[in-house]
Amino acid sequence: MASHRRPKQPSRARVTVLTATAAAAVALTSQAAQAEPKLSKNEVKAKVDKLYEEAEKATEKYNGAKEKQEKLEKQVDDLQDKVAREQEELNALRDTLGSVASAQYRSGSIDPSVQLFLSADPDDYLDKASTLDQLSTKQADALREIQAKQRTLTQQRQEATQKLDDLADTRTELGKKKKEVQGKLAEAQKLLNTLTAKEKAELAAAEQERATRATERVELGNTGTASGRAAAAFSAAQSKIGSPYVYGASGPNTFDCSGLTSWAFAQAGVSIPRTSQAQANAGTRIYSQSDLKVGDLVIFYGDLHHVGFYAGNGQVLHAPRTGTVVRYESINNMPFQFGVRI
Repeated sequence: MASHRRPKQPSRARVTVLTATAAAAVALTSQAAQAEPKLSKNEVKAKVDKLYEEAEKATEKYNGAKEKQEKLEKQVDDLQDKVAREQEELNALRDTLGSVASAQYRSGSIDPSVQLFLSADPDDYLDKASTLDQLSTKQADALREIQAKQRTLTQQRQEATQKLDDLADTRTELGKKKKEVQGKLAEAQKLLNTLTAKEKAELAAAEQERATRATERVELGNTGTASGRAAAAFSAAQSKIGSPYVYGASGPNTFDCSGLTSWAFAQAGVSIPRTSQAQANAGTRIYSQSDLKVGDLVIFYGDLHHVGFYAGNGQVLHAPRTGTVVRYESINNMPFQFGVRI
């Protein structure tokens, strides 16, 4: 018979030990959370600034991938159009060759000597023979052209396939960079959320004070302008003071750093590359700050991931980072590398 014994219950001592262990674990976790010190306002700012800098590095890589994607998309479209046109021309040549072959078959199926023997008019035969020679020449020319078209078409199809593969890889890279930027910004926002409303207000007031001082210094400056085009680009950028920074944006209402400079020069009729790294090679480099003129580009950080306009009197006009707007700022707030005169 099956056993109906009750399952063995845990002893009271064992239950007590388990309960005590669980309680201790909760207490330790609580103590660890309480023991973690709250970061000061300045510590939070330093960490947030670092995260924003890392986000901007990723943003410029994102911009580069996006620019590459747009170029590849255009190249793929152009190649696909070429392939379609070449295929149409190839089909037309094949039709022509088919007509030539049919004519040759109709005219040349009987041995020429027999045709001459049967012909009531030797002159008529000779005319036909001449036509046959012409048909053979046309056929040979058509064959050569078809072969050339086929080679071209194969090459273009291979190139289009490679470009499509490159485009797929670039889109993958774009997605990764976008995710990286969003992760850095989310981490920065999480840190900012640990501040009190008063601390946030104090940080904002300090930033506003720095921006005001920078504006005053620009208004007092009398530095020369690089060129007419640079003056026009700088003026376009000035018209966007107060516009929000948005990563990957290039106007007309929101900008990132290189988005502002490329948009502004476009308003002056000058096309410059999209990323700060590429813009660093778009003109003559100026290594001394004392030689800079209003409208010159200014490049910052060792990896060249930030760019703005020189605004005169030791100030720059730029789109700083997430959470800010296009504004003036001291050139010494960031590690200056060199200027670029477009």
